[in-house]
Amino acid sequence: MREKNKDVCIIGGCGHVGLPLAIMLSYKGKDVVVYDISQERIEKCAKGEMPFFEENADNILKEVLEAGRLCFSNNPAVIQEAHILILIVGTPVDKHLNPEFDAIKKSIEDIERYLDDSQLLILRSTVYPGMTQKVRKWLEEKGKRLDIAFCPERILEGKAIKELTSLPQIISSFTDSGIEKSKELFGALTNDMVVVEPMEAELAKLYSNVWRYIKFAVSNQFYTMANDYGIDFYNVYHAMTHNYSRCKDFPTPGFSAGPCLFKDTMQLGAFNNNNFNLGHAAMLINEGLPNYVFKQLKQNYDLSSKVIGILGMTFKAESDDIRESLSYKVRKIAEFEARSILCSDPYVNNSSFVSKEYLIEHSDIIIIATPHKEYKELEIDSDKKVVDVWNLLGRGGRI
Repeated sequence: MREKNKDVCIIGGCGHVGLPLAIMLSYKGKDVVVYDISQERIEKCAKGEMPFFEENADNILKEVLEAGRLCFSNNPAVIQEAHILILIVGTPVDKHLNPEFDAIKKSIEDIERYLDDSQLLILRSTVYPGMTQKVRKWLEEKGKRLDIAFCPERILEGKAIKELTSLPQIISSFTDSGIEKSKELFGALTNDMVVVEPMEAELAKLYSNVWRYIKFAVSNQFYTMANDYGIDFYNVYHAMTHNYSRCKDFPTPGFSAGPCLFKDTMQLGAFNNNNFNLGHAAMLINEGLPNYVFKQLKQNYDLSSKVIGILGMTFKAESDDIRESLSYKVRKIAEFEARSILCSDPYVNNSSFVSKEYLIEHSDIIIIATPHKEYKELEIDSDKKVVDVWNLLGRGGRI
């Protein structure tokens, strides 16, 4: 049993979930080592440079590096040096929309040799219900009896630094010692903790994401219904939500995507033997919005003669994350329907993208696919068709 000189090792910790957590635990006084296989990200982080956009993270990263409380390694042996291990590997879905367990199983197999029974292993990413118990069983079969916990991340990407200390932490484990160790760790970030059983925690995380996805689908369905009758949905939305608390949580419509919401809705459906009509209906509505936009455009334009410009290629505003962005579905449809297409995004480094000024000047039809704040002040001639499902320009959302 190797002597421990680190409080925490975050495995796969240079990504959107692990790195903000590593930074904040270090900032709160924990000695943290990040293990990751990406040498490029390790080198960047070790120099105090964030590999992605995260609000207010840059200065804190530099501070904890200078204090010597955070370090990075691509050597898995550092796993042996920490009392608590946090594994950042979730459950994706395959091309048939079924949960794919190989990634997390391989991760456990890769780290198993470095584990000892004095440690606590925390699963942090979203997992299929029952996966924490599976991990416990896999390790027991290898003779490992360490504490296993599931403490799901709940942050909004880009706001993690703030939310890690402002949101409650969900804590679960199979043992009292696992609960107490988890509470001590996350107590560095917040005193507000909710303790439940592991599968309850797994479902709480899935339900939270799926609830948001369903709410977006309701708004998108209402939007298309209003638009089909020639009504500007945003007039209806204002009437519903203005000083009326019962509708205050009603979201505006838009391209609802990203690496979590769709995936987790499909996982929950699979968990319930594909008997999840509400979730599957939400998927069809949200994933179908790009197709609806083009159906409406084709009623009034010969798209084969038009240049279509797509503003915003990330899955959410003020982010550099393009994972599962519906902007790329918009682009795929446009590639088939239009004479040519142009794409632009201030947060994405892509040599084929153009500036927003060039796109506006050379496009016949402009689709605001991601509502970056800087697009609010765009000046677009009235002779150009603008599709603004988000109503970012304040002119309404009718197509």
